[in-house]
Amino acid sequence: MPFSSFLKPALAALSVALPLAAVAADRNPLVAERWKTRPVVVVVPAEGDALLRKVESALRQTATREAFIDREMVLYTVVAGQGRRNAQPLDAAQTRALLAALKLDAAGPPTFVLVGKDGGVKMTEGPDVDLQAVFAEIDRMPMRRR
Repeated sequence: MPFSSFLKPALAALSVALPLAAVAADRNPLVAERWKTRPVVVVVPAEGDALLRKVESALRQTATREAFIDREMVLYTVVAGQGRRNAQPLDAAQTRALLAALKLDAAGPPTFVLVGKDGGVKMTEGPDVDLQAVFAEIDRMPMRRR
């Protein structure tokens, strides 16, 4: 069988798969943050989760909020499957794309993720996350030291 007979179906499959992957990437809100901000993503299964309360409480403190802003951070939350960026709702497709990009499950364990300006995951923590340790990690990053 000639090589071209294998190539045509493969190219046809790619022509379908690549646009679908591009659409998923376009819906991922982290793509728009690249080289601009350091996203923090907090994913919890329920509204009253201790991790969410801890992060929100810390950000109500002036010094922590200023440190967050100074480090060009933005807060994404996914609570019971509902996504938000700095308290503004994300649509369902954006929320799914955000979770897929980080390989997280909205119903899974409470998770705190720090994403760098380059789009890479820099830190993944659970409910015991220490925001001062997160700030220290950012301060060691090459983009921060410039």
